[in-house]
Amino acid sequence: MITVEFFGSEPVYGFHITGHSDVNPDGPEVICAGVSSAAYMTANLITEVIGIQPELTAEDGDMYLKLKTEQEARRCDDVMQGLKLHLSSLAEQYPKYIKVTYSEV
Repeated sequence: MITVEFFGSEPVYGFHITGHSDVNPDGPEVICAGVSSAAYMTANLITEVIGIQPELTAEDGDMYLKLKTEQEARRCDDVMQGLKLHLSSLAEQYPKYIKVTYSEV
């Protein structure tokens, strides 16, 4: 199962995504690919387009991104809200494979 934890709500300070969907052990992992693509796009928008350098680690089945200040979080909130909406929608469609949770900063 893929677990997604968002830090904060308004603004969102970051996320931690772990795991794999294991929906298709013998072939392409379409759900994992969708989650990974959205997470990498978010990280790239924040670092390369907006120009903020958050705490960021990315390994197989594990991505962590956390903005360091409230000002950074506010500058990136539209991007983070978009990711939250996208992944929450996927979790509604595939509840056996994705779980989204929220925690305070």
